[in-house]
This record gives sequence, C-alpha cells and structure tokens, in this order.
Amino acid sequence: MILLLFGIIAFLLLTGVRIAQEYERGVVFRLGRHTRLRGPGIYWIIPLGVERTVTIDIRTRTVSAEQQETITRDSVTIKVNAVLWYRVTDAAKSVIAVKDSSSAVYQLALTGLRNIIGQHDLDDVLQQRDKINSLLQQAIVGSVKAWGLEVERFEMKDVELPEAMQQVMAMQAEAIREKRARIIKAEAELEASQKLSAAAMQMAENPAALELRRFQMISEVGAENNSTTVIMIPSDFVSLAKGLNDFLRERTPDSKKRDS
Repeated sequence: MILLLFGIIAFLLLTGVRIAQEYERGVVFRLGRHTRLRGPGIYWIIPLGVERTVTIDIRTRTVSAEQQETITRDSVTIKVNAVLWYRVTDAAKSVIAVKDSSSAVYQLALTGLRNIIGQHDLDDVLQQRDKINSLLQQAIVGSVKAWGLEVERFEMKDVELPEAMQQVMAMQAEAIREKRARIIKAEAELEASQKLSAAAMQMAENPAALELRRFQMISEVGAENNSTTVIMIPSDFVSLAKGLNDFLRERTPDSKKRDS
C-alpha cells in the first residue's frame, strides 16, 4: 500500500515536469492567474490542473504579406508584396495582452502597408524604398510593443505596376536616355571644335607644323591604301601658280582695250 502511495506521488510529480528549449519560454498560470515565467531548461509546475503552462517561441519570425492592391496618392493602382520580421520580447504580454499575436501583427502590417502607400506618389514608392520601409516599420512598432512584440524589419519586396503604366515608364526612360546621348554628343563636338581651333591657331603661328601634319597625313594614306599614288608639289609652286594667275587676270582687261 505504501509503495502504491509512493508510486502515485512520484507519478504526480513527474507529470508536472516541463522542458523548455533555449528558444522557448513557459508562461505559467495558477488557477487562471499568471504567476511566473519559466525556461529555458527543465522546470516543474503543480499538476492536476492547478497550474498550466503556455510555451512561447521567442525566435525571429518571418511573415510574407500577401499581395495588396492599393492606390497611391497620385491615383495609380499598384500591387505590393512585403515581408515582416518580428519576435517576442515579452512572452507574458504576448499571451495575456492579445489573443493571437501572430494574426494580430500580420493584420496590423497589412493595414499599415496600405495606409503608407496611399500617402505617397508612385515615384516615391519606386525610388525611395528605404524611406517607405522606415515609415512602414514606424507605423506598427508602437502597437506591437504593447503586445510584447518587436518589429525588426518591415520592407516592400515587390511592386507590380499596370501594363499601361509600364509602357509609359519605358517610353519615359527611353526619352531620358536619348536626351543624355544627345547632350554627350553635343559636348563631344564642342570639345573637338575647341581642340581643332587651338590646333589651327598653333599651326598658323608655325608653318613647319603644317608641313609635318601634311607628311603625317600622306603616311596614313599610304598605310591604309598602298595602291594610291601621291605626288608631292612644293608649296612654292602653288604660290607661283597663284601669282601668275593673278597677273594674267589683271592683264586681260588691258589687252581687250588695245584690240578695241
């Protein structure tokens, strides 16, 4: 009889043994009232329903928010995906203050996502993601703190635009690239003209440089096309021919007057 009694007592003691992993905490309730927090490791509670424990996982949780169709401030309908990272910082509050902390923080994140996107233009949503992500996190951090939760990150993952808007943005991007190409080309032509003008002024001050440049051009022509025959005429002949031409032009009217 005594052995049976000891066996029952040992069984009751063993039924009160609980084990919490390193990433778990046990919220203990005694007759419906929260008494203490236990874990990690082994701990004991009063059996027979006097005490019960709720085990909470305190690791960071990753939640992918379902695609939300919302309207930006400039009346553009877009679809946004987001990802939420949060963890439990106060296990007791996450059980006592809210019925389902996971569902609550998820719904709060969706609501905050739609509100923040609706307060910004499409260009801000696409170009200032860091700012939008910071506002998303700030929008829900105050509410979840009262539930014993901490939002580590809340960021947009993808933004889907209507097909018509994608075509308009593609045309805009193409126009911007064409504008840049024309500006670069104009700047190159301006720089080239300035260099040519400086080179012409330098050659005019030094006629020998012009002759050297002419020789260089002849060598380049000969290297590119060997079948070309180049006849070099001294510049003095050109000057002499020009002077003779001017002399004949001046003498022509005098000869016509004599004949008449």
